[in-house]
Amino acid sequence: MTHTKPDAEVPLIRQPDVNDGGGIWRVVKESNVLDLNSSYLYLLLAKDFAETCVIAELSGDVVGFVTGYRPPARPEVLFLWQIGILPSMQGRGLGKRLVTSFLQSPGAQGATLLETTVTPSNAASRALFLAIARQLGVECRISPCFSASQFPDPGHEEEELYRIGPLP
Repeated sequence: MTHTKPDAEVPLIRQPDVNDGGGIWRVVKESNVLDLNSSYLYLLLAKDFAETCVIAELSGDVVGFVTGYRPPARPEVLFLWQIGILPSMQGRGLGKRLVTSFLQSPGAQGATLLETTVTPSNAASRALFLAIARQLGVECRISPCFSASQFPDPGHEEEELYRIGPLP
């Protein structure tokens, strides 16, 4: 017998505002896989980096997000910092929808490369970014970025850099 998830309302994808910072923080906390930063940081991202962030909202609640920025020294790059989806919303294609919206956000205009880092054990993110590259018909180059020894907190995995592009 095949089990499928019941049809649910489709989340609205939009840019965040400062009132969404707490919701983004909550999704990170409830995901139990992302590095949880201070709630203050997520408020700043939603306020000052809204043009390079998107959220998924369902019934007034943040259920997923992408945060990112344009590195000042590399304006051709759109860096995706974190993507998070509540466990109850996973497996519905929301990650792909969020990244696609992120690539179409106002802050992405003119970017020719999408960059992000992924730990080797994060199979879901690895698959997502490889699928995004295939969907766009472009290369995804993977190289070392941060070694485990560079992180001050013990037990943090290395991070690999994914460079996807050139963006259409």
